[in-house]
Amino acid sequence: VGPEAMLDDGIADVLKGCGIEVFGPSKAAAKIESSKAFAKDFMARHKIPTATHKNFTGAGSLEAALKFVDEAPFQVVVKASGLAAGKGVIVPTNREEAKEAVRDFLQRGTMGDAGKEIVLEEMMEGVECSVLALTDGKNIAVLPPAQDHKRVNDGDQGPNTGGMGAFAPTPTVDAALLKTIKDQILQPTVDGMAADGIPFVGCLFAGLMLTANGPKVIEFNCRFGDPETQAIMPLLDCDLYKVLQSCVRAQLS
Repeated sequence: VGPEAMLDDGIADVLKGCGIEVFGPSKAAAKIESSKAFAKDFMARHKIPTATHKNFTGAGSLEAALKFVDEAPFQVVVKASGLAAGKGVIVPTNREEAKEAVRDFLQRGTMGDAGKEIVLEEMMEGVECSVLALTDGKNIAVLPPAQDHKRVNDGDQGPNTGGMGAFAPTPTVDAALLKTIKDQILQPTVDGMAADGIPFVGCLFAGLMLTANGPKVIEFNCRFGDPETQAIMPLLDCDLYKVLQSCVRAQLS
């Protein structure tokens, strides 16, 4: 299953209930993408490296979020917690822009339901990359690392999109760094989901920032990413169907 909205609606659960094999996470496991607030709390709980954050929703959240922006000892990134087709992240250049983004989401409702809960987090500096892993809920197979470019205009300008283009493999991730990403981020995430009673079966997509302190998670997606997948697939020297089938049948080794 590709579209995240369908996974969030529980299509994998319905298909499994009908006896149909499906490569894709359950509705509960898909929350790792459909709720950034859930994902951030999950990472904090399982000590998966990511940016410092705080979630805001409900009564009093607007005032509390604005106060957080004023008092944070770092530049704040504003994220809609819900699904927003890659357009729910604002990277302000100053505190006033950050507060305006908070008002847009929580007061003006510019992102609809997706922005009723927001995540405010520390802006990370470094090089972005994307690493996808296929998993049967226990074992993982890591795909070649990719890099996508999200800004809508040339020169890395304009608002973020779901992705304007991508290439793979990216030279910023060598074999040693890819092993670090597997050991410190991907495998602990799969293990943590299983430990929490919501095993993740499918494609776990990690959007990462390669910081001076090592790789950190920007966000997770619960499916193959576009446009990264278009760049990754031609590099695979395997029968992808058999790998996906092994994931579905808990036989990935």
